[in-house]
Parts: sequence; C-alpha cells; structure tokens
Amino acid sequence: MDKKDVSDAQLEAVKVKYRVPPPLRECHTAIIDGYVIEGHVPVDAITRLLKEKPAIIGLSVPGMPPGSPGMESPNPRPYSVLTFDQNGRVTEYARK
Repeated sequence: MDKKDVSDAQLEAVKVKYRVPPPLRECHTAIIDGYVIEGHVPVDAITRLLKEKPAIIGLSVPGMPPGSPGMESPNPRPYSVLTFDQNGRVTEYARK
C-alpha cells in the first residue's frame, strides 16, 4: 500500500484534482482503489464502497461530527456518510 503525506497546499490541490465539492472538503483525504475518502468516514462504509463499487467519486463525512471515527464522544450525534459523483450530485450513502 502506498502512503504519501502532503502539505496543506498540496492537499488542497488533491481535493481539486479529485473533484471533491468544497462543502464536503475536510481535514483528511485518502484515495483507496480510485475512490476519494474525505473526512472521518467509518470503515464499514469504506468496506461497503469497495464491495459495491458504485459509479461515484467518493465518500465524505463533513463537519467532524461527534461519534464519527476519531471523534469519539460521550454524546455522539447521528451523522450522514455522503457520496459525491462526477456531476456534482451528493447523496446519503449511510446514516450513523
């Protein structure tokens, strides 16, 4: 598995290159099997994505919600895992 750390400026260029809509851009970006994973996306959503292989660019969990991976909290909030596609369409992929 290739792993590459990039600077903040480079990270913004990656988000532009992979067409992550500005409202869905977050602090973490990964490219897995050609899909963009943006923000605190749970592993089960990534596993489902890689199994189903939908025609989308990637997944995002915007806003760093309490209770999402890495944002553990005694007061978790429900949050959405969103898809985004080549046409700029955003849809809910999962509700956590």
